[in-house]
Amino acid sequence: MTDRDADKCLAAAAAVEEVCDDMLVGLGTGSTAAHAIAALADRRLKLQAVATSQASADLARSLGIAVRDFADVVRVDLAIDGADAIDAQLRAVKGAGGAMVREKIVAASADRMIVIADAAKRVERLGGVKLPVEILPFARAFAAARLSALFERLEERTDYRTDNGNIVVDGYGWDDADLPGLAGALMAIPGVVGHGLFLTEIDAAYIAGEGIVTRLERGRQAR
Repeated sequence: MTDRDADKCLAAAAAVEEVCDDMLVGLGTGSTAAHAIAALADRRLKLQAVATSQASADLARSLGIAVRDFADVVRVDLAIDGADAIDAQLRAVKGAGGAMVREKIVAASADRMIVIADAAKRVERLGGVKLPVEILPFARAFAAARLSALFERLEERTDYRTDNGNIVVDGYGWDDADLPGLAGALMAIPGVVGHGLFLTEIDAAYIAGEGIVTRLERGRQAR
């Protein structure tokens, strides 16, 4: 296990300590979220979960966690997920695993949303990472043309579809000076289903570096 993997495990273990019996927990998608799912299974609590991807649902069920269909769910007690980058204000870019739309829906339904990450994901500004955008296949060329005004370069993920059946385009070289403005501009493009900017959804983050876990809370100092 690499040091970064070990730090992800530490962050995941710290985050799942917030989970209690009888909770309904939202499970994120990606390699870091997989550590949280494994750590949650190790706790052997009496709980149920909803998953933001089929891969996470399959992993959770294989580890003995009961998974519900989110289509029948109104609210979630706690959601836990990873991030591609996160800043000091708990604004993040997500979507490397392609599940950002479902992740945003589950985060919006949760009373509390936690991100877990290794220290390399903590950044001063978000603009240095790729920003995933989910697009309806019907709008592929049209939406990409509109998106080209917001990014220096776009790359469509080859032979890839989300669990929603949509395309993902990764945008590079974008201006992070006005994140709410960018989020609004993205969603104003017909055919764009969602994007990886998480600006207000995250309540806390557990970030591990060199074996030390730091907890960040929205509006509070790091602990």
